[in-house]
Amino acid sequence: MTKAGLSLFTASLVRRRAELMQFLARKVGVQEAQDLAQEAFLRALSENEREEVSNPAALLQRIAANLALDHLRAQNRSKLRFVDGEATDEIASPEPSAFARLAAKEEMQLLLSAVQELPPRCREVFIMRRVEDLHQEEIARRLGISRNMVEKHLRVALRRLQGVTEP
Repeated sequence: MTKAGLSLFTASLVRRRAELMQFLARKVGVQEAQDLAQEAFLRALSENEREEVSNPAALLQRIAANLALDHLRAQNRSKLRFVDGEATDEIASPEPSAFARLAAKEEMQLLLSAVQELPPRCREVFIMRRVEDLHQEEIARRLGISRNMVEKHLRVALRRLQGVTEP
């Protein structure tokens, strides 16, 4: 390639700089567009040095489109690996682990079994308070016992159940 041929090719690329920047800015944003445009020019010049290019505008457009596509693909891969700057394999799942689920299930079975072993009235008061979320006055009224008796049944139930749930 002669120096004059290279100059014509370079001039043709430079004339399309604004058009290329607009194209790339739409695809990847203004920040990345400048870097990609420079890379597209360098690749086009390199291609023209190997063999004479008959349509510099088409070559530049094709190179820029491929660079933009590669950039977007790399960004998407990066988003899959990183969340807020942290590697995803280092981010704890909001879901409990299989071990934690099994431990919770076993603890719940122990608790349910212990509730079943409470004296009948004590179990009834405990369920009304903790499961049905009734106030002590309402429990006393429904069962026809005093509020103090409701409190006594709850204390007994909680003491027995604490021994089951604590190590």
